[in-house]
Amino acid sequence: MKPWVPGEIVVDPNGPEPLYSQVARQIGAAIEDGRLPNGARLDNELDLAARLHLSRPTIRQAIQSLVNQGLLVRKRGVGTQVVRTKVARPLRLSSLFDDLSELGDKPESVVLVNQVEPAGDEAIEQLETPGLTHVRRLKRVRSTGGEPLAIMNNYLPDGLIDPSDEELRDKGLYQLLRSAGVRLHAAQQNVGARQATEEDAELLDEKPGAALLTMRRTTYDESGKVVEYGWHVYRASRYSFNLSLTNNV
Repeated sequence: MKPWVPGEIVVDPNGPEPLYSQVARQIGAAIEDGRLPNGARLDNELDLAARLHLSRPTIRQAIQSLVNQGLLVRKRGVGTQVVRTKVARPLRLSSLFDDLSELGDKPESVVLVNQVEPAGDEAIEQLETPGLTHVRRLKRVRSTGGEPLAIMNNYLPDGLIDPSDEELRDKGLYQLLRSAGVRLHAAQQNVGARQATEEDAELLDEKPGAALLTMRRTTYDESGKVVEYGWHVYRASRYSFNLSLTNNV
């Protein structure tokens, strides 16, 4: 793939916005709207600086800011390339599998745990079922385009569904629940952040200590019973949540 020529970038040396920020913003816009597709290469810093009549440090700072945002990556022997942009996921009662499919991506999963085990105190508390004796525990790594996005952990009451590893690779959890006749109704969800552990880093292709988004969700059916509890971590460099806010005053 030939390097991208930044013919549309216009900088204003007298404007209030720093020059590197003007360059980064316009390259970022080209990535977001598809003019710079995944895998596209940028000219090297010297060529970009010459084309835009800017200094090399200015171009380096612009590129570094996009690298920090997860939009560009530097590869030895290849140069600077566009990487897959963030998955922007709306906060609604849907699975990551559903949302990726709607965006036109092909979700991929590696199943790490799919087993029935005795229900511990945490599982009983989170599933809000005091007499529960066994739960199904799931742990998967969800990817798209060959890039890992999230580690998905779930507890479900034993007997609700009995998915094979193949089904968990090919379908989303909510899809499997709906196919089993479970009528999903509502969920309580908490979004937060933490740093990547050694295990997180290995599974998500990040560095230990990298920023991760976290989500905990308790999902209820139409009768008000808990059908699943999930605790997931997402790569902050590749993922974001979208919220819609309304004024009810």
